[in-house]
Amino acid sequence: MGKPTGFMEFDRKTTPYREPTERINDWEELNLKMPEEDLREQGARCMDCGIPFCQTGGDWGGKSLGCPIYNLIPEWNDLVYRGKWKEALQRLHKTNNFPEFTGRACPAPCESSCVLGITDPPVAIKSIEQAIIDRGFEEGWVVPNPPDQRTGKTVGIVGSGPAGLAAAAQLNKAGHKVTVYERADRIGGLLTYGIPNMKLDKSVVQRRVDILKEEGIEFVVNTEIGKDIPATELQMKHDALVLAGGATNPRDLPIEGRELNGIHFAMEFLHADTKSLLDSNHEDENFISAKDKHVIVIGGGDTGTDCVSTSLRHECKSLTQFEILPKPPNERSEGNPWPEWPNVYKLDYGQEEARKKYGDDPREYEVMTKKFVEDGNGNVKELHTVQVKWETGNNGRMKPVEVEGSHKVWKADLVLLAMGFLGPENPVLEQLKVERDDRSNAKAEHGAYDTNVEGVFAAGDMRRGQSLIVWAINEGRGAARECDRWLMGSTELP
Repeated sequence: MGKPTGFMEFDRKTTPYREPTERINDWEELNLKMPEEDLREQGARCMDCGIPFCQTGGDWGGKSLGCPIYNLIPEWNDLVYRGKWKEALQRLHKTNNFPEFTGRACPAPCESSCVLGITDPPVAIKSIEQAIIDRGFEEGWVVPNPPDQRTGKTVGIVGSGPAGLAAAAQLNKAGHKVTVYERADRIGGLLTYGIPNMKLDKSVVQRRVDILKEEGIEFVVNTEIGKDIPATELQMKHDALVLAGGATNPRDLPIEGRELNGIHFAMEFLHADTKSLLDSNHEDENFISAKDKHVIVIGGGDTGTDCVSTSLRHECKSLTQFEILPKPPNERSEGNPWPEWPNVYKLDYGQEEARKKYGDDPREYEVMTKKFVEDGNGNVKELHTVQVKWETGNNGRMKPVEVEGSHKVWKADLVLLAMGFLGPENPVLEQLKVERDDRSNAKAEHGAYDTNVEGVFAAGDMRRGQSLIVWAINEGRGAARECDRWLMGSTELP
């Protein structure tokens, strides 16, 4: 704790964003660079708590608290305050394979559990994390580090998102020959095609993939396991498998008019946009354009925000986002105490951009969509909604109840469904005969990650359901550890 009074002397500052009116005209990253002096002051705000809840990650009553990968946050906060950047990077890499991803796209549950946050704005942990790894790349400290020797064992990893890449990095470090299979044309999973470029520049993803290649990991793209290669064939080819294919089965909205043109799943929209951007800077026009359209995004969360921001860059005519839940309070409620994630009202980057362009937050709360209406040519032209209020049902759970007389009609040329995901797609799990849990995910205990099939492990969203990047890294590292233990009889992986 380099500055015992730092938390009393310095206010919270975070990595600044470019001005909304500027950034909606391009696809460059949102972030500007934070001055080193500001970063050191933020490091000084860390209180060296007796119990650092920020790094004590885990699930509590089904809620994620602190950092799931147990980042040594107070240690590298102090090192940044002291100007010891290389040592800070070494501490960061002990627990996190990809801080350049989490520093940009993680919602930072660590900050929600910061002890300072009980009475004051928490330490800007995420900003410090990104600054450490960006400094590491700038200084040339992040270099390939292949293993000294190989074990002779091979592992196949299905999926190249954060869970698959983390598992690959760790198993390769243990000396196994690792091959990662990805059905898309680029490595990265949702890091590449699920998160827009302005939030996570794809050169940042590719930079890490190139390092993993130099460390000896083989990547196979345009190959869907279960379709292009039977999963059973992959099982015979490798000594072990790690399934990290994500929870990519989207939640649908099966109401009247769902079949109309112009209604798309959010990931269909985001994937096509990023691919066209990377392939041709959008010149090939192989994407779902929101230009001059009335856009409605159904659903909130990060994916809904990404759809909002992407539509703005397409120059949509109007933009509305529906949330079925009530508007959150401005401050924590009694039922949402520290160190839980604060369910409070805030503007994310996309809503901030929309407000700047249109004058208001685009979100409408407690809205239920009842039907889509066509224009006579098979295209959606409007949708009909009602307001809802939340009441306690007979089972004690809250349920939405329609408000009489609240029917409303909205113009809509493009509707994007961002209502979350129901679980993994079927072919791989079916072909390997992997058991499912009651939510259709691969059945494997957290901490063990082994499925009912010998030598087959599951990690990330495919095992736990839709979750955060940082949880995917946690699970990928954990599955690698248990896979290594199964292969070798013991393990030195954390």
